[in-house]
Amino acid sequence: MPDGAAPVLDVRDLQTVFRTRTGEVHAVNSVSFHLQPGELLGVVGESGSGKSVTMMSLIGLLPSPPAEVRAGRVEFGGRDLLKVREKELRALRGARIGFVFQDPMTSLNPVFTVGYQLREPLRKHMGMDKSAAHKRAVELMDLVGIPDADRRLEDYPHQFSGGMRQRVMIAIALACDPEVLIADEPTTALDVTIQAQILELMKELRQRLGMAVIWITHDLGVIAGIADRVIVMYGGQVVEQAPVKELFANPQHPYTRALLQTVPHLEGARAPRLKVIEGQPPVLSAPPRACPFRARCSHAFDRCARENPARVPVGPGHDAACFWDAEREAPRDV
Repeated sequence: MPDGAAPVLDVRDLQTVFRTRTGEVHAVNSVSFHLQPGELLGVVGESGSGKSVTMMSLIGLLPSPPAEVRAGRVEFGGRDLLKVREKELRALRGARIGFVFQDPMTSLNPVFTVGYQLREPLRKHMGMDKSAAHKRAVELMDLVGIPDADRRLEDYPHQFSGGMRQRVMIAIALACDPEVLIADEPTTALDVTIQAQILELMKELRQRLGMAVIWITHDLGVIAGIADRVIVMYGGQVVEQAPVKELFANPQHPYTRALLQTVPHLEGARAPRLKVIEGQPPVLSAPPRACPFRARCSHAFDRCARENPARVPVGPGHDAACFWDAEREAPRDV
């Protein structure tokens, strides 16, 4: 990625709530991050930590009601995506920002051929005629490694395997050469062999096309192999952010350290026993006034129950939202 380049995407203090019969759920709480051109940013955390809701909030994919983006700024291409009209946002989605969902079988329309679903964004966003769109669709199928592309364009989603359906979803997301690709746990439903193939495909595509990628996952093992930088989310907020090697070598938030202890190691009998993070992520009926991880944290002390820590620098390009100093094994002086 270019040194000193302006971010392609800059998110500041994003807040999203869901209105329910029993009250409001504060799913995203003052989330800030940026994405550099050509960078792959990993977003990790348990289910319920706010990863997917954050990314869907950016591009208006949450149903409203019950969802409401209450505050924040999302700068992309010189505009705040939270303030543009829905018509403009629809034009950006698929054209300049691609999205790959977790389950391709529920994302692809079962009554239309794969070819139709590939050609549609090309004709809508790029104004291609039928012949040009067909030619580009074949190129995209070849690009993502689907054999006999010309014939398979006339097949329906159910005629593809799970891994091939995910390749189709990636092809659709890449159809208009987006600047940013958001991938929401795209390999979770796949077996390990197919998952490895999709990860290798994404590496090749990113290198070839130069796009910036946000990869959402709960699997730190996946992030280790593909990401440049990682943000860790918990309780609807970012609790740690660092370059990927630094995060694995020197995690500073207790939640990140706990997540790393759940990753299997190929060390046979000498491998440390996998640990479980006891408890569940919080369901927030109000913005957190205390550390949301304190009930599950072995380092929590009285200050954690009084204040929600802000992210503070702990190293080059590395920050963490914690009152506990992992280096000194003592409370941080902030």
